[in-house]
Amino acid sequence: MILLQDATYIDFETLELKNCDILVASGKVEFHQARTYKGVVSETINCSGKLVTHSFVVGHHHAYSALSRGMGAPIKSPENFYEILKYVWWTLDKCLTPEMVEYSGLVTAMACAKAGATFVIDHHASPNAVEGSLETLAKAFEKVGLSHLLCYEISDRDGDKITRQGLDETDNYLKEHQGLVGLHASFTLSDKTMEAASELMQKYSSGVHIHVAEDKYDQQHCHENFGKPVVERLNSFGFLDSGKSILVHCLHLTDKERNLIEQSPCWVVQNTESNLNNNVGYFSSKGLGKNIMLGTDGMHSDMLQSMKAAYFVGQNYDPMSPLQAYYRLRNAHRYTAQNGFTGDGPDNLVVLDYDSPTPVTQENLAGHFVYGINQAHIQHVIANGRLILKNRKLTTVDEEAILKESQELALKLWQCMMIKS
Repeated sequence: MILLQDATYIDFETLELKNCDILVASGKVEFHQARTYKGVVSETINCSGKLVTHSFVVGHHHAYSALSRGMGAPIKSPENFYEILKYVWWTLDKCLTPEMVEYSGLVTAMACAKAGATFVIDHHASPNAVEGSLETLAKAFEKVGLSHLLCYEISDRDGDKITRQGLDETDNYLKEHQGLVGLHASFTLSDKTMEAASELMQKYSSGVHIHVAEDKYDQQHCHENFGKPVVERLNSFGFLDSGKSILVHCLHLTDKERNLIEQSPCWVVQNTESNLNNNVGYFSSKGLGKNIMLGTDGMHSDMLQSMKAAYFVGQNYDPMSPLQAYYRLRNAHRYTAQNGFTGDGPDNLVVLDYDSPTPVTQENLAGHFVYGINQAHIQHVIANGRLILKNRKLTTVDEEAILKESQELALKLWQCMMIKS
């Protein structure tokens, strides 16, 4: 049992502050006024002057892209979103080996932990290394100490054989694990594959995790090939019926599509920085309802940064107060709780070494999260009752050794991409 002594605890739902000692064990958290704890504490952390609160959830991640940082430009400079996918990400994912998948998971999990995220919702793709990839990724996250909700990105873009492998990988993984049915996007999916995915969703009482109207091309393709908008197509397969379903991006939607989403139990994930990077447009929550959470889309693993981006960019396109931005960050906990996913319980905490020059109160805490608190203030992280980050150092893995190996694998990945370009 871990003792966080003399802490200032922030209730992540109400932002209420209280000074107390916190006893943390797997599946259990107790709050006490100062007293002597005999024989029950294995580790004591002095939290005097520190803030303690619930850790974060990444609402949409792409661990498979972790080895792309710093790689060279593609042979052909992409002129639009489709070409970004074709010449960058669809070239990269086809070069991934099982070992690269493992290390992509490890370095992503390490980055998440150091940014205070202990639960990751990930969307994976490795079309030439499909079989067993989700289990590999799961073990990598668990080695670092993170909980997860994974899926494989099923798509028809690489041919029938790989489509079948994606469906089979999903089926096999969901037999033993919590997870979702991953789909790339409407424009790379046939009706046959959508129907097969819908059957898997029903079989495992799960939901889908799919990119939706990230670029106008998705809508254009859907109208030309299926005679309807993207969300209406998804709805026709029952994907919006599940409160576990995650619709990612949702930029280029009609009012009718927004209303369909608002009336459904499914969730939307906003990824501001990725939208900016790909120049695809700006997110608006108008007409989408309250089930909106934040992701990183593989750009990084820092949910505090994602919240700040959503807030500042949103001043022109989706205005919100600091408190609304804070709750959009925290909505992911509502998603995990409502759907009974394990791994995001009260025994997941971050300790913030935040020496504010101004008073910190329940009334102004949201402002501190938007304008002050950042990853640099994260000193300790507890995941499922286990101390995985102590004094900003990972306790579960050899970070230096993993990064050394990942750098060598990144070079191999980049060489493969040059050949396939």
